[in-house]
Amino acid sequence: MTDEKTPRTEGTFPARLYRRRRNHRSRRQRTNLEQIRANSNGMSPAEAVSLLKSCSHAKFDETVECCVHLGIDPRQADQQLRGALSMPKGVGKAARVICFCQNDKIDDLKAAGAVEAGGEELAKKITDGWFDFDVAIASPDMMKVVGGLGRVLGPKGLMPSPKAGTVTPDPATAVQEFAAGKAEYRNDDGGNIHCVIGKMSFAEEDLTANLTFFLDTIEKLRPASVKGIYMKKCVISGTMTPSVEVAAS
Repeated sequence: MTDEKTPRTEGTFPARLYRRRRNHRSRRQRTNLEQIRANSNGMSPAEAVSLLKSCSHAKFDETVECCVHLGIDPRQADQQLRGALSMPKGVGKAARVICFCQNDKIDDLKAAGAVEAGGEELAKKITDGWFDFDVAIASPDMMKVVGGLGRVLGPKGLMPSPKAGTVTPDPATAVQEFAAGKAEYRNDDGGNIHCVIGKMSFAEEDLTANLTFFLDTIEKLRPASVKGIYMKKCVISGTMTPSVEVAAS
């Protein structure tokens, strides 16, 4: 029987549990946090990306995400932000896309990159529990079929929507863009918007370009009814790193 007072050693599973129960950070986390706290103070996008990439990283290629806290009222319909954008340097991830279309367009849409395409047969497949996809796209004439899937796709955030660019008269182009990594964004109940801007393996210039493009896009979408400060705070972070604050305009 293991003595509860026996010291745990680093690198063992019990040691990780021991550290987690007492809210202790790993050595890498402590080092990264100290480094960021010593240098981060409303930095430019290029400086923030440089500091983030200088942190000690995990063994896998971490995803880099940007979070912006906006001075909007999410309860007001005219202040809600939702859409999709393609990063100029990509995000390092391909999405699995399906498309609701007429039967005569199935082959064309699969050639464009859809993992599955169809009409009522595809809808039945999803109703039966198939969800091996990340994005659902539909042509306007197929919404009578897609409408019955609202209770299934809605809670998972997969319901096609014109605001997100997933209901379009040109589904082939939409399939190509989303399969290549086009990302959806929408504000949450706290007025925050999260968006993936790339991978840690990206060059600093590529991450900076994606970050600047995303911030410029959000700035252009400022609702006319928003008063006062629009971008209150902006941070970027990797999957396993602390966040670095970016100077918000």
